[in-house]
Amino acid sequence: MRIFVAIPTIGRPETVRRAVDHLASQTRSPDGIVVVSVRHEDVADLAQSPMQPEILFTDKGLCLQRNHALRHIADRADVVLFIDDDFLAADDYLAELERLFVSQADVVGATGRVIADGIHHAGYSFTDALELLRKDSPPSERREYPERALYGCNMAIRLSALGDLRFDEALPLYGWLEDIDVTFQLGRHGRLVRSNKLSGVHMGAKGGRTSGVRLGYSQIANPIYLLRKRSAPPLLAYEMMLRNVVANLLRSMSPEAHVDRRGRLRGNFLAMAHLATARLDPRYILRIKS
Repeated sequence: MRIFVAIPTIGRPETVRRAVDHLASQTRSPDGIVVVSVRHEDVADLAQSPMQPEILFTDKGLCLQRNHALRHIADRADVVLFIDDDFLAADDYLAELERLFVSQADVVGATGRVIADGIHHAGYSFTDALELLRKDSPPSERREYPERALYGCNMAIRLSALGDLRFDEALPLYGWLEDIDVTFQLGRHGRLVRSNKLSGVHMGAKGGRTSGVRLGYSQIANPIYLLRKRSAPPLLAYEMMLRNVVANLLRSMSPEAHVDRRGRLRGNFLAMAHLATARLDPRYILRIKS
């Protein structure tokens, strides 16, 4: 089985270099690593990595970058593992991934156990993430749990099941919920699972992310778009919209240092106004200046 690792990145050259170098500790080496960036400065000295990643460039946008990776490896891989540029996989991740996909032919997509997720707070340093990996006690018994969609910080896809399905480039820039969109559709062709033997730490690096207003707009526009497209579980889409609006509203009075809550709230309200006037479009964030 040929397993490639694909990493989209922008604006975090040190972070992506560490993530790529960390893959050297895998007990089962990847058959290839593809990093898709936007500008040469975003990958700095990545070409000097001992892992010898293939470095590609395309226009800005998570979906564009993921699709570019898929085109590049289409006839060379059986499974692609997409990881964020700030995700550190446990040393046996690829070995366990191969075991899972070989032993269970009906599994078309898999995600892992996130030991710690810095996306929900100020984030973890690289040193902190390594320590979290070291201290983790993996479960002794292998178990897979059914999922309706996968978490994009670490998601593996069987390419024969993916077929012509691609990430929706109408979800621009950060591509909010692009992982839900494509894997929910993928799940119509087989099983999606979360394996307790696939694990890692999502550092939650804050550099290179989209603006608060843009993200706030996407928090409403993208779920509505997916609902109309029927590519997201309705309950999940509504729950995410409600949870984000409530969180932005309550925390905007005393926002966290690392989150632009007031910007997100403005984006939420703008999207709701566009929804009420039939102008809602995920691509509108390309016209937002801040």
